[in-house]
Amino acid sequence: MTEIVLGVGASHSTLMNTHWDETLHKDRAERFRDALKAARDELAAARPDTVILVGSNHFRGFWLDLIPSFTLGVGECIASGESGTPKGPQPVDVPLARHIANSLVEGGRFDPAYSARLQIDHGQSHAVQYLLDGLDVEIVPLVVNVFAPPLPTLARCEQLGSAIRDAVLAFPGDRRVAVIGSGGLSHRLPWPDWRDPHGEDEEFMVGAWLNGRENWQDYDARRREIIRAAEAALNPEFDDEFLSLVEHGRTHRMTDYSTEELEKAAGNGAQEVRTWLLMAALLDHAPGRRLAYEPMPEWLTGMAVAVLDPVQSTERQP
Repeated sequence: MTEIVLGVGASHSTLMNTHWDETLHKDRAERFRDALKAARDELAAARPDTVILVGSNHFRGFWLDLIPSFTLGVGECIASGESGTPKGPQPVDVPLARHIANSLVEGGRFDPAYSARLQIDHGQSHAVQYLLDGLDVEIVPLVVNVFAPPLPTLARCEQLGSAIRDAVLAFPGDRRVAVIGSGGLSHRLPWPDWRDPHGEDEEFMVGAWLNGRENWQDYDARRREIIRAAEAALNPEFDDEFLSLVEHGRTHRMTDYSTEELEKAAGNGAQEVRTWLLMAALLDHAPGRRLAYEPMPEWLTGMAVAVLDPVQSTERQP
């Protein structure tokens, strides 16, 4: 019988790779990195065969010429390798990935896009770098559109997680499956609403998103300059409330937020909490454990790590 054995939620920021020397709050940064290592060790102890890797895409694999809400990698998976993250082919559990795609479509609950040659970026490869370091596992990559409106609603993301859970548990054999949600928490990126850019920087960004499919590296230098010039806009209170929902197995309450309300509360980058929500739904919203939360203005992001262990959650119940 195929099992879902562990869930991990983790923030990401390429600035922790590229600007470590400029990080002022080294104590916070070290605590976050230690939590990533602890989560990696818990993944190793859970002995997964496959990791469903839920993440976003930052306009290196998807472009404004085509933005699906949800895309499953069902064949090759190539990491773009930007900003010191892993580069090149990643091992994919093709049978499980195609089973999930077939089950979702044939079951009539979802019609996700799929890719036989999926390019991922640090929205997922950051997790490969730190959480899967040294682990002999295959992945099933799932990309969620969190940056190009209209975004899938939070409720739709939660429903997709539940549907994928049913598909995984029905997969023949005895796979041990873990799930990672990579992204969030509160942060605001200097990224425009592509439908209404203002000023040269925003118009440049939208142009890069339209025209970068074959030459995204050509846009990266100025993109990085724009990102590095941004002022941090974190909301630790929101992050604490969100992590409390994770700890109490109530992450589904995030579906009360609209996209606009979430951006107002925690910034446009917080739309990435959809990846955590999907992960939690795949774990049937088992109560989690917060391993770390550190507000990191140098990285523009509230950095957190949490683990959802369904076995320990069951043992804690009276």
